[in-house]
Amino acid sequence: MQIDRRRFVAGAAALGATAALPARALATTGAPGDAAAMALLDKHAEALLVSYPENAMTLGIDTGKRAALKSALGDHSAGAEAKRRAEAAQRLTELRAIDTKTLSPAVTVHVETATVAHEIALDGWRRMPVGDMAFLSANGYRSTPYVVSQGNGAFVDVPDLLENKHQVADTADAEAYLARMRAYAQELRDETERVKADAAKGVYLPAFLNEITARQLRDGAARPADWAIVTSFGSKTQAAGIAGDWARRAAAIAEQEIAPALAAQADAFVALRPKAPDVAGMWQVPDAADIYGWLVEAGTTTKRTPEDIHAAGLEQCKALAAEMDPLLRAQGLTQGTAGERLAVLGKRPDLLFANTDVGRAELLAYLNQVVAKIRPLMPKAFGKLVRGNLNIKRVPPAIQDGAPNGYAGPGSIDGKIPGTYYINLRDTGIWPRYSLPTLTFHEGIPGHVWQGEYTFDLPLIRTLLSFNAYSEGWGLYAEQIADEVGFYADDPLGRIGYLQSMNFRAARLVADTGLHHKRWTMDQAMQWFMATTGFTASQARSELNRYCTWPGQALGYKTGHNEINRLRDVAKAKLGARFDVRGFNDAVVQTGGVPLGVLAKVVDRWAASA
Repeated sequence: MQIDRRRFVAGAAALGATAALPARALATTGAPGDAAAMALLDKHAEALLVSYPENAMTLGIDTGKRAALKSALGDHSAGAEAKRRAEAAQRLTELRAIDTKTLSPAVTVHVETATVAHEIALDGWRRMPVGDMAFLSANGYRSTPYVVSQGNGAFVDVPDLLENKHQVADTADAEAYLARMRAYAQELRDETERVKADAAKGVYLPAFLNEITARQLRDGAARPADWAIVTSFGSKTQAAGIAGDWARRAAAIAEQEIAPALAAQADAFVALRPKAPDVAGMWQVPDAADIYGWLVEAGTTTKRTPEDIHAAGLEQCKALAAEMDPLLRAQGLTQGTAGERLAVLGKRPDLLFANTDVGRAELLAYLNQVVAKIRPLMPKAFGKLVRGNLNIKRVPPAIQDGAPNGYAGPGSIDGKIPGTYYINLRDTGIWPRYSLPTLTFHEGIPGHVWQGEYTFDLPLIRTLLSFNAYSEGWGLYAEQIADEVGFYADDPLGRIGYLQSMNFRAARLVADTGLHHKRWTMDQAMQWFMATTGFTASQARSELNRYCTWPGQALGYKTGHNEINRLRDVAKAKLGARFDVRGFNDAVVQTGGVPLGVLAKVVDRWAASA
């Protein structure tokens, strides 16, 4: 998944006869209303960058006219959130005033996408007045009723951004880095106040997650002079030849401002622990049904109900178990459910990497081998290729206990910062060798990192808006592409891993709705999830903790994947022998982040012009 900050934009290649033209060219040479609409969208994009400056850092565009953003991080105070809501309402009014009849197809997609994004966001601020309504932010997939948890909050996001995204070439860049360190401390203080305010409204992070979060915060506050954001900053300034003891200055901010703010946030969670509920699902939150209903809509960009999604997930798990059965039998696994047999397979010693630093290094080397093998197969799936600028890293040990098992996002537009695919290696026992290729395809190539690079020459507003069902649906479809181009032709175990991955995402439909809608206990969810997926207890617990933290987000994967395949089937039926899967893939990947309803219009237009 998107920590990615899943940022995906519209591609003109999916939009009919004008497909070969860049989107901005379409904006200025197309229909009568294009230029004015694009000017408004560009203005809205700049406003979003001011609201969420992390986007500018991640994309490497906090330079030139946007240089002031290089010193900034997002304001996490309640007052700033109210201001963002008011500004979004004004932008929506402006978007709705556009006469779409005067627009070209490309610009219509841009306007429709921005409009729906703002509609969903404003509905979220109304229906979820607590927690973090993140739909318009760098982490748009990560809305949650909990401002801070083991998986979200400044302490999770900012260190990675500073260490890996903030570039230092001169004194101004270095001073901006220190300013961002101070802003980090302020973010922590503001979040702590919002956590307390939400608790006064009856919203508490579940007790078992409270304990994990408090521990991570407490551990994070220790030894600030040794933090990577301090030591790496010293290395950056030295490499740039900037005179001065920058590491000392950074250490002073870390010790005097950030560490106390981390400790205070930990103290706040410890103080709230006695009132924290022992239930896992968010059904104990005030107005839970309405909030979860919005989170489901935000996660899927559909109006499907939790009950419908739960039933669909059960049916898909049943179908995938039947598909895995002959492959598992071929491995001598004939007894038990598919999940039980997968659990046995996952413990085979010859398929595991040692749970040591040496074993972790070998695992990372294997992932890079997988990437090297899939790259030359991409021309079979796409007419237009991108670079696939990718770096594979271990999730930092400081946050690995609360972090997802894997996540990724594309790099900077100028290519100076590669996309990063993080894999959680706290326990290598959750990663049997056959499970790793499909994860790599999802996160790296042709998944999130690959898809994100198609977007960089397109309108900035589309880069800044992300849609969970599209991005995660694409991630699963990327796994399918790897199967279709023949990666598993001589690897039956790898294909088991691929089907297990699909089954796992179908299981998410059941587990997420089970926890939050059907009020499953954590034990109930653990037993069902492990029996269905074959995951270890450690792996299942990590997954379920994530669903508790980000209700509804896990529903986007299979929902988006199913819709992409439905649209593919419709286009294939319409075009018959003229259907070209590379053309279809190009259309979907270059369309970028859109609500699923908008994607259906784009694919229909592509099929009509193919």
